[in-house]
Amino acid sequence: MSIRRLPEHLVNRIAAGEVVERPASALKELVENAIDAGATRIAVKLAGGGTDLIEVTDDGCGMSPPEMALALERHATSKLPDDEIDQVTTLGFRGEALPSIASVARMTLESRVRGAEGWSRVVDNGALVSEGPAALPPGTRVRVEALFGRVPARRKFLRSPRAEYAASLDVMKRLAMARPDIAFSVEHDGRRALQVQGGETGPERVAGLTDRALAENSVAVDFEREGITLGGVAGLPTFNRGVADHQYLFVNGRPVKDRLLIGALRGAYAEMLARDRHPVVALFLDVPPDQVDVNVHPAKTEVRFRDPALVRGMIVSGLRRALDEAGHRSAQRPSEAALGMWTSETNVPVAPAPQLWDAGPGLAPAPQYHPAPTYSYASVQDRRPSFSAPPPLARAEPAVEPVPQSIQHPLGVARGQVARTYIVAEAEDGLVLVDQHAAHERLVLERMRRAMSEGGVASQGLLVPEVVELDEPGCDRLEARAAELSEFGLDLERFGPRAMLVRAVPAALGKGDVHALVTDLADELASFDEALSLKEKLDHVAATMACHGSVRAGRVLSVAEMNALLREMEVTPHSGQCNHGRPTWVKLAHGDIEKLFGRK
Repeated sequence: MSIRRLPEHLVNRIAAGEVVERPASALKELVENAIDAGATRIAVKLAGGGTDLIEVTDDGCGMSPPEMALALERHATSKLPDDEIDQVTTLGFRGEALPSIASVARMTLESRVRGAEGWSRVVDNGALVSEGPAALPPGTRVRVEALFGRVPARRKFLRSPRAEYAASLDVMKRLAMARPDIAFSVEHDGRRALQVQGGETGPERVAGLTDRALAENSVAVDFEREGITLGGVAGLPTFNRGVADHQYLFVNGRPVKDRLLIGALRGAYAEMLARDRHPVVALFLDVPPDQVDVNVHPAKTEVRFRDPALVRGMIVSGLRRALDEAGHRSAQRPSEAALGMWTSETNVPVAPAPQLWDAGPGLAPAPQYHPAPTYSYASVQDRRPSFSAPPPLARAEPAVEPVPQSIQHPLGVARGQVARTYIVAEAEDGLVLVDQHAAHERLVLERMRRAMSEGGVASQGLLVPEVVELDEPGCDRLEARAAELSEFGLDLERFGPRAMLVRAVPAALGKGDVHALVTDLADELASFDEALSLKEKLDHVAATMACHGSVRAGRVLSVAEMNALLREMEVTPHSGQCNHGRPTWVKLAHGDIEKLFGRK
């Protein structure tokens, strides 16, 4: 077959396929044009998820009639000064968005420059239908109808209107986060779905578009290295989500979805989140234009860095530093369901009050013990008193030192222990409950990290070496990492094809279950991503060891031990969450306690 030149209408369809994948991608191109035009207010209307209608109205600089005609031609742009393709500072420049969209839909383009009359051009699937004067305020309005209406092969691959609307809304959220100085509104099928005012700060805009609670459960990120700056908002590890849909990344103000950046997020939150949980993060990376290529994807959703290792390391370091400064903070708002479990009901049948003293004739009253009623929470609805459960246990200790003042300590002063698992402390502003195992697990991990930075973890030799049987691949993995594990104080060697001999364990772990520790380490090594750095792999190892060396639930602690744990938590980074991302402590504020008793 001989080589031939493609007809113009087919060239336009191919270009549309590169730029316009679905309604959300068309919407992204139109809104980015409005932002580049200097708009301060952008209003979007959608119908049928964007398939039936996309309308974008802005108050930007507008276009004259000749500029409008040129904008509808392919490869025409106002965003590439001096032909320097590597110096792009706008959101787009290819000049294909408008003609590509107009080739697969009916487009009405209306615009007006300040001090001039408005003008309108209507293009239906690549053909100019009409043009003439138009009445509108200064700015531009683009109306796209029946997207892919005449391209059934493309339209049948679109998802449901609800799914297409969700994708369009996600695009708008990301663009709105990138520009908190601009006011945005989105209307879908006549219902207002999003509205934010201009002039907000970055953290305010991010919290408003994700979760209002993020404002009080996040830390600010501000980091700079070698001409690259990193800013934004990072949620506390305990303020997490089950999916990664709440991770927003921006490079030079451009929303991107880059695998390098996503991998850096995973590394920064390593050992602070469970594997099936994801942080809430909005990061803004400013890179010199010659250090990043934004042209690797037609829709500009991916970028390529000249020095990817530098950028990845910077993100990990910047996030780690910000989270370190959070100290012992944790996501603290009790859920309504949890508070509801404390609520008493007035219609509960009351049993006869027990007789506390049974005095015989002529005898002084003799105190007798009667168990207090306990409540079974097998179900939320059944809160009747149960007298069959064992009585709650408590103990008292003589005070050998003055009781500390709770006002001096953020996590308060220990008042007792519940179920041999939870420490009850009184703080100045409420009641603090601490999971002793989760808290000590984090403290052990941070001690091991400090020891590693200072030259290695002290080891404790076993009087009798222990043999741990594993499968052969597990033994191979441990043997390959034996030198690294020895830096953590774990001394092991191969003992036949399917066993490992353990000669020493980290001193910080004490007398733990050596078999369980070695088995878990073998599993961890199997799950490592090959792209992880050595530092990140060692963090995995340290976290696994710390879990085995922490105070277990069910251990009785003295008041002195409980207070010592609280004091160490207050000065230890990341102590607000355990190594799996769960909170180590929660606070019931005085206001919440008053609600439980009907005082508020």
